[in-house]
Formats: sequence, C-alpha cells, structure tokens
Amino acid sequence: MKKQKNKNPIQPVMGTKVPRYAGPNTFARLPELRDVESCDVAIVGIPFDAGTSYRPGARFGPQSIRQASRHLRTNYHPDYDAEPFKVQQVADAGDIACNPFNIDEAIKQIEKGATELLEKVGGIISMGGDHTIAFPLLRSINKINKGPVALVHFDAHLDTWDTYFGAPYTHGTPFRRAREENLFLDNASMHVGIRGPLIPTCIEASSKNRFSSLALLNGVPCV
Repeated sequence: MKKQKNKNPIQPVMGTKVPRYAGPNTFARLPELRDVESCDVAIVGIPFDAGTSYRPGARFGPQSIRQASRHLRTNYHPDYDAEPFKVQQVADAGDIACNPFNIDEAIKQIEKGATELLEKVGGIISMGGDHTIAFPLLRSINKINKGPVALVHFDAHLDTWDTYFGAPYTHGTPFRRAREENLFLDNASMHVGIRGPLIPTCIEASSKNRFSSLALLNGVPCV
C-alpha cells in the first residue's frame, strides 16, 4: 500500500452494471483497501459501543451505514461540479476490531489500528461506534501530525464530562480526556450544534472551572 496519488482511481460499482442489492458490501460499493495500489482516503468502521450510558447499538453502525450507502449516487456532485471518486482513490478498509468488554483495551486497539492505517493512506473517515472512539482517534492523528490538531465537534452535547459512575472513559468524556492530553488546539477548535441542557450546579460552578475554550460554551461542561 502506497500513500502516493493514484492517477486512475477504482470507482464504486455502478448500479447500472450490478444491481444495488448485489455486489460488494463496502461503503458506497467502493473497492476494498487491499485491492488498490494506493489510497487517498480510507473508510474504516469502529464497531464499539461499550462506552454508552443509555442506548447501546452503535456497534452495528458501520455495517448499517455500509448497507444504507448501497443506494448512494456517488459519481457526480452537481453543486460542486465534481466527481469525487474520480479525483482521489477512496477505499473501504474494513473494521478496527476492539474488545467489547474492556474499554481501556479497546481504546488502545482503536488508537493502534487508526495509527497503522494512517501510515498507509492519506487520511481516514471513521464510522462509529459511540463517541468514546473520538479520544483514541485524536491520539492517533496527533502521532501522525506530531502535535495537536484543529477540532470541529458536531453534536448536541459537549462530551466533556469528567467521569460517569467513576469511569473516566465513556461516550460523554472524550473531549475532556483529549484536552488533558492537549490533543487539540484551543484557538482553532469549536463545538457546533450544542443543545443539551446543563445541570444547575454546573452552571453555578462555571466561573471556577474554565479549563478549555473548546469545552465551555455556557458553563461547566455537562452532558
């Protein structure tokens, strides 16, 4: 596998040649990573949801997204007047397997798997998985980037809780852990779409705990 630019990308299987209910079970019916000489962007699944506090099931996200993507018309984008899969090689890298019963081990496995993949390709797009996975992914990209990165977090919740039932790694804590390790740039990062409520005691304490410009929008970070 090479990181150099591919001049003749292998594109998704056309629905006019193979019916959409048939063919490869990859994202958008793209080639698998092992079938391309080089790759600009790799799609990778992270089927993990042991960090969720209420509604599990995100472990089935990668395969569900792949199945839904069979119906994507991917060749031409009229608004941008571009054919994205003609100008870059995109491929499906499968899933990063991780321990569903041990969060600490799973975080290490996700970080290792993402780092190894980033060493082979130009970039990755991950399909989760609960929000716990953001933390090991940020660790991974920091290794490749050799330092912190800009972060744009689209979510209803801040995901900056400290612990939940004493657990430091959950779907509500990834960006506090990331801030503690200086994985993102405070002056080039933001939350977008926050609408979750804040607990009154957290609002009262907000002036005493401003640990990060990313983590705080309207008071102490709460989920």
